[in-house]
Amino acid sequence: MNDLPILIKSTNGLPVYAHPGDAGCDLRSSHAAIIEPGERLTISTGISIAIPAGYVGLVHSRSGLAANHGVVVLNSPGTVDAGYRGEIRVTLLNTDKSKTFEVQPGDRIAQLLVQRVERAHFLEVDILPETERGQQGFGSTGTK
Repeated sequence: MNDLPILIKSTNGLPVYAHPGDAGCDLRSSHAAIIEPGERLTISTGISIAIPAGYVGLVHSRSGLAANHGVVVLNSPGTVDAGYRGEIRVTLLNTDKSKTFEVQPGDRIAQLLVQRVERAHFLEVDILPETERGQQGFGSTGTK
């Protein structure tokens, strides 16, 4: 696995990979916040990054926050385009029906994956090639 150099401007430390081989590095809150049940709130991370052209940053939920507290990244994955230079902010949703969720400065609130991107060249046609699946959509393969 090769390391991709990423320039970062931070008031909240550098993102860290918790374990060797992890796909995502931790994004941390730069401030305290309270997210009421069923509410969403955008949390600052205190970091801005320069992702190289041909790559994208994808902001995902942390599995522990989702499983243990019902807190997820609302538009998961959030997209950080290569040309974006602003602060990474994460919109969290508290899906718990009765418990508030408290965020403290330095809490791990999301994870960032950096991946290669392919750009598509779209060609308009009148007919698409046939496949076995065809136009079968939602639920077409069943649940069992």
